[in-house]
Amino acid sequence: MITEYKPENIEAKWLKFWLESRLFEADVNNTTKPNFYSLVMFPYPSAALHVGHGRNYIIGDVISRYKLMQGFNLLTPMGWDSFGLPAENAAIKNKIHPKISTDTNIAEMKRQLNQWGVCYDWNKEIATCKKDYYKWTQWLFTYLYKKGLAYKKKASVNWCDSCKTVLANEQVVSDNCERCGNPVQIKDLKQWFFKITDYAQLLLDDLDLLKEWPDRVKLMQKNWIGRSKGVKINFPLIDSDLVLECFTTRVDTIFGATYAAIAAEHPLIEEILKGNNKKSDIISFINKVKAQDKVERTKEDTPKTGINSGKKVLNKMTGEEIPLWIVDYVLMDYGTGAVMAVPAHDDRDFAFAKKYDLPIKLVIQNMQKDLILPLKEAYTENGILINSAQFNDLNNIDAKNKIALYMEDNAIGGETINFRLRDWLISRQRYWGAPIPIIYCKKCGIQTVTEKDLPVELPEDVEFLPTGESPLVRHQSFKNVNCPNCSGKALREVDTMDTFVCSSWYYFRYLSSTNENKIFDSEVVNNWLPVDQYIGGIEHAILHLLYSRFITKVLHDGGLVETNEPFKKLFTQGMICKKSPLTGRLEKMSKSKGNVVSPDALIAKYGADTVRMYTLFIGPPEKDAEWNDNSVEGTYRFVKRIWNLYETNIDMTIKAHNKQTASIEKLVKSKEALTLYIKLQQTLMKITDDMEGQFHFNTAVASFMELTNKMTTFNTHAYKEQDPLLKEMLGVVLDTMLLVLAPFVPHLTEEIWSKLGEDRSIFLAKWPVFDKNYLLSDQIEIVVQINGKIKAKLEVDTNISKEEIITLAKQNDKIILLLSNKTIKKEIYVPKKLINIVAI
Repeated sequence: MITEYKPENIEAKWLKFWLESRLFEADVNNTTKPNFYSLVMFPYPSAALHVGHGRNYIIGDVISRYKLMQGFNLLTPMGWDSFGLPAENAAIKNKIHPKISTDTNIAEMKRQLNQWGVCYDWNKEIATCKKDYYKWTQWLFTYLYKKGLAYKKKASVNWCDSCKTVLANEQVVSDNCERCGNPVQIKDLKQWFFKITDYAQLLLDDLDLLKEWPDRVKLMQKNWIGRSKGVKINFPLIDSDLVLECFTTRVDTIFGATYAAIAAEHPLIEEILKGNNKKSDIISFINKVKAQDKVERTKEDTPKTGINSGKKVLNKMTGEEIPLWIVDYVLMDYGTGAVMAVPAHDDRDFAFAKKYDLPIKLVIQNMQKDLILPLKEAYTENGILINSAQFNDLNNIDAKNKIALYMEDNAIGGETINFRLRDWLISRQRYWGAPIPIIYCKKCGIQTVTEKDLPVELPEDVEFLPTGESPLVRHQSFKNVNCPNCSGKALREVDTMDTFVCSSWYYFRYLSSTNENKIFDSEVVNNWLPVDQYIGGIEHAILHLLYSRFITKVLHDGGLVETNEPFKKLFTQGMICKKSPLTGRLEKMSKSKGNVVSPDALIAKYGADTVRMYTLFIGPPEKDAEWNDNSVEGTYRFVKRIWNLYETNIDMTIKAHNKQTASIEKLVKSKEALTLYIKLQQTLMKITDDMEGQFHFNTAVASFMELTNKMTTFNTHAYKEQDPLLKEMLGVVLDTMLLVLAPFVPHLTEEIWSKLGEDRSIFLAKWPVFDKNYLLSDQIEIVVQINGKIKAKLEVDTNISKEEIITLAKQNDKIILLLSNKTIKKEIYVPKKLINIVAI
């Protein structure tokens, strides 16, 4: 009697077994085995998980279990990126403390991870909102401050009046707040920054060291850092002591500059507005520009607009005073936020000059020397300098160096490297974050909180008002403190840190999660880092990864860690999407789109192993994939087939497991047994390659399906024909296949493993090695087509003739039926691949 497959009877049992046996608990001080640090990006505990979230956790779990079976000392921890704006917004809306909602969400998400059969070393669990963690986030701040890498300055920032906080540029989408959707304003506020720009070149150079990172992620980081070589030119502001700095990569065109242009956010605006009779018009224009999307502003096909500031700057190379315009196509995010405009040799400047009737001066002639004014379009190619004083007749490439040297000698400007990357703005005017450990004393100035006084605890007795303002501003006992230097009255910083600071170093803390005396044990960290395998979404390709790399390099330079990079190998999984009933489009799962699929009901109906296998089979893991509830049923049937194969052949599998079957050399004397054994070795090689390579779990599952189909066919044959050798081979294949299946369907395989008489976990068994001697089959698969469409497949000897294949194809029951009322016109044979029968 075959025992019916009922996942509800086995899955809770094996989860309990894994937890109680502490299977995934790593001894970080163990040096007897090679280490493997497997890490999935820790989640924000915002709400319950859906099947879209499950993809990266399941992928990570498969890799971890595989590495455990390979004999590694496995570290696979989990924690919670638990500070942040969503919890605080929920507190304001629902009148519930963020700590309560965060703890509730953590408990629910932990339950769901366990339900998936996704296991971690919970002994090393961290939460960034716990004071034993954020104490060290604060320590990290003071460390950077003492290194000169943390500073405060007044800056134009993105301000959301609804959320009452500063937003990073990346949190502004189409000039609206990413979180609440309200329009973002530009404000000047004093803010804390980390000086990541000091590491811009190193962050760029070391991308070449990351051989096992996706190329597109490295390219995204490279573009974000945005290195360009050029010249910084000084343009004195007429009737002022101020100087406008412009960055250009085209210093060869300096003699053609007929106006200068600055961004609407430029700090010089304040000086321009003083006593300006066009003040109201300028302010109106600036507000209009700031309301525009920054990407749209700079697109080539977007009409360029501006307003004459009424001021002029001096072009020292020509001695000319040229007008200063405020324009929408220059951004503060690049260079100095100011450019010299050369309409004759820049497409945007040309369009702008034409629109506002500004002078166009030709200073580079083409090789044919036939360019004349007025130009129909800007000339942007290389050529020979004209109208450029002593630099006339030079080709423009050589002229760049000569003009730059002349500028340096005459204090007009000089060569420089420019980066798009800006310093990391970490201040947030919010409550639910790590307090910045700074005290302001009128006598002593800025003081860092001493290490013995850390953490600066976040008070829990706070009141959330619908204004959105941080309650720390009104918390007198938090704000009013004594200076750590003079003991006089002082004020505490009420801003908290950007949550990216919390997540920039968490992979270190897992290794010393209970250490009360220091941020981490350097000896242990040096033994484990860099992380061997890091897994997470492509949405973190820039900021989180860039900030983590920066912090690692700072700690490396301070001698605290040996590694210069945090993550050796990176895998970015694609999203799981589903059609939204609201829009009808295939979209990323989201509550707002109404297309979320909860795993709970699916697991209750089909079991976690089915949900895991379907999630892995749905498509290449690095690409987006569509979720289909109906297809889960098909995967469930496949899992049941696996179960039934083991139940049917459990005696033979036990016999093979105990090495009581005949030798492989004897078993393969049966042609069917040989075919099956070869298929096993091919499957082993394919799945091992998938696990070691780009994690093509979808093709690994397909390999399981092919092997299962083969076994099902031979299983019927073995019992029908009473073939003892084939029966024994089925046991051998099933015994080996169980090990390879284990990371994919861990509950089912643990259950079968125990039926084989094992009391230890299957994940303490060794991953099987394929036998190279049995990889090549003496049979091949031939596809049979009718009029170009596949109708059947044949397994034949490799040395079969064309005539024999055609005969076999015509004798196939399905082909006979399909050709019964047709006339064969042609037979096309592609050797060892296919036969196509053309019939009408």
